[in-house]
Amino acid sequence: MIVHACHCRWCQRETGTAHALNALYEADRVVHTAGEPEIVSTPSASGKGQMIARCPTCRVAVWSNYPQAGPTIRFVRVGTMDNPDLCPPDIHIFTSSRQPWVTLPPSARTVSEFYVLDAVWPAESLERLRIMRAKAQQAQSGRTELRWILRQTSEQVDPQQESMRDWWFCAQGEEPHERHDEAGKRHPHDRTAPTTGGLARSASRSTI
Repeated sequence: MIVHACHCRWCQRETGTAHALNALYEADRVVHTAGEPEIVSTPSASGKGQMIARCPTCRVAVWSNYPQAGPTIRFVRVGTMDNPDLCPPDIHIFTSSRQPWVTLPPSARTVSEFYVLDAVWPAESLERLRIMRAKAQQAQSGRTELRWILRQTSEQVDPQQESMRDWWFCAQGEEPHERHDEAGKRHPHDRTAPTTGGLARSASRSTI
């Protein structure tokens, strides 16, 4: 949808170089081809952290999720793609903290901090974002309804049903949550759902 070159000092620290280079894709366009990555919860400048998917063998960061963007957008590390030359930055962000020796071309689009999406993203990318958010909202509505049904039966299920219920919550890859009975008490069989993922290879990049 768009490619960021981020010059914030936090990205400089994480990458060990002058800036990060991330291509933003819908999560369902990122295909995992070589096993499951290690999902690492990492601190961030906002204090909300980020989930970074790392190769369990070489530990290279492949993609990440930021709380501000949500789990439906993958920030794919351009350098890990098969053809990184196809993804030059569309915009340089947080240039107020870029290294003074980094020289950007006069044609580069830059902002000192961040930007308003509608003013920067092309119409095609904004439409993809709208569709992605609609899908996420629909999926969330379905999860909420099923969660309500599961709560109603939380005191009557046998161990096998309980196990299947917990599997469903984990399969959603949701943020940690608690299930409560009608009296508002925490259910004794509550589980927290881990975030899941795999080694990433992005789909062919559309025009952005």
